[in-house]
Order: sequence, then structure tokens, then C-alpha cells
Amino acid sequence: MAESEAETPSTPCEFESKYFEYNGVRLPPFCRGKMEEIANFPIRTVIQSVLFHCLVSAGTGLLQEVVYLVSQGADPDEIGLMNIDEQLPVLEYPQPGLDIIKELTSPRLIKSHLPYRFLPSDLHNGNSKVIYMARNPKDLVVSYYQFHRSLRTMSYRGTFQEFCRRFMNDKLGYGSWFEHVQEFWEHHMDANVLFLKYEDMHKDLATMVEQLVRFLGVSYDKAQLESMVEHCHQLIDQCCNAEALPVGRGRVGLWKDIFTVSMNEKFDLVYKQKMGKCDLTFDFYL
Repeated sequence: MAESEAETPSTPCEFESKYFEYNGVRLPPFCRGKMEEIANFPIRTVIQSVLFHCLVSAGTGLLQEVVYLVSQGADPDEIGLMNIDEQLPVLEYPQPGLDIIKELTSPRLIKSHLPYRFLPSDLHNGNSKVIYMARNPKDLVVSYYQFHRSLRTMSYRGTFQEFCRRFMNDKLGYGSWFEHVQEFWEHHMDANVLFLKYEDMHKDLATMVEQLVRFLGVSYDKAQLESMVEHCHQLIDQCCNAEALPVGRGRVGLWKDIFTVSMNEKFDLVYKQKMGKCDLTFDFYL
């Protein structure tokens, strides 16, 4: 499994630390030397491990809170007081690390941003439930750009136009979004995969919560389910409130505030070229 260096500049000259390529996919530096161990990571039974997945800025923070709330029946006020990231570790991150994740009590909730092909082999055999959330790529690239600018470790100081061009040319971490989302879409009919869209969380939250309840195998009566939907509404309002989240990364339709007409035309052309044979669709004008 050959690894090679791959630089992505953060200004016109330099971008954070070096990415590296693994089997043709550009990955963050902390994944180096771990990919085989991740492939062999032991998944327990289908009801003991739930791995939910988003590309960075596809709604990861919001999805993890909703999944935790639905699966645990937790109080949204309690979620606001806890470090939710500690409850749902990222498979490939340096902390807490694979050794600690292996020892977590079942049922385990684990996150990842890796492409489908790099996830544990046991998962490919159906030995875990997988929740994947896709977000319309125009909103996603804006959110991803703001995410890069907000983190000291990223320290991106280029323009949005430059960043968007890298996105369209598949030169950001975790590889091509177009390949990433299509890989998971190819498995959306698998019994152990639930494919969700970020925009649907805003259009019809009740249906999405019902999907999660059925998929996770938890049980709620009608009153409890209605209460759960209301709790999830509260979480979404908190996550997408412009005052709580100054950059507004969770808002649907934020791409319209930053895309120029020419950028939008170029993006539509690239999207058509790379997604033309895929029947997955997104609502760009919600």
C-alpha cells in the first residue's frame, strides 16, 4: 500500500502540513501509517457498533448529536453540557486512538470521514450499521472553507475562489467529494447502510428521526417519538443559529451568499461532468 507526499497550499504558496496519498486518495497527515490497522479494526455485531459517516463539514456535528440523542434517549440539555466528541470518537483521529476505541463498551458509536473503501473490512461484510449524511456540495464547500479558516492547525489564508477550485479538482483532504459520496450511494440499498441528506433534516425532520429510530432498532411510543423530534428540532436550531455559530456553517443555502455567477456556472459544469452518471440528487434551492 504505497504512500506518497501530496502538498496542498494554504496560501498561494503553502497549506498547513503535508497531506499524503494512500492508494490514490489524499488523506490528512494523522492517517499516515494507520490505514492497514483501520482496515483490520474489529467490528463487533451489527447491534453493537454503529459507525456514522460524513465528509468534514457535511453536517458531522449536527448528525452526531441527533444520532446520540435518538440512540441514547438523552436530554438535549445534557448534550449541551457534555463533550459530545468524547462520546463519539473519530476512527482515524490520533485521539483517543484505535486501542482505546476497541475497548469502548457496546453499543459503540464511532465516526469517520474516510471513503467507504478504507473503512474496516468487517463493515463491508455487514457487521456494523453505517449512517452516512451527504450535503449539497455548494453549501459543503463553503462550510469546509470556513472550517479550514477557523482552525489554527489548518491556518488556511487563501481566497474562497482558490479553495473552491481545489475542491472541484479533488485536492483537499479525504479525497474527491464526488467519489466519496458516490461510493456510499452505491451502497445506499445495503441493509446495514442508512443514507441521509443534510437538507432533508431541515425539510422533514420527523421522517428522518423515524428512519433513525427504525435503523438503530430503538423503541419509542408515539408521545416519546414526538418529544424526540422536538428535542432534535432544538438541537438543529442551536447548531444553525447565526448567533451561536457566527460563520453560519450549518445554514442551508449559504452558498448563495458567496458564489459569483461565474463560479456557480463553473461548479455546475464540474458537477455535471463528475456526477452525470449518478442518480443521486440534491436540493440546492431549499
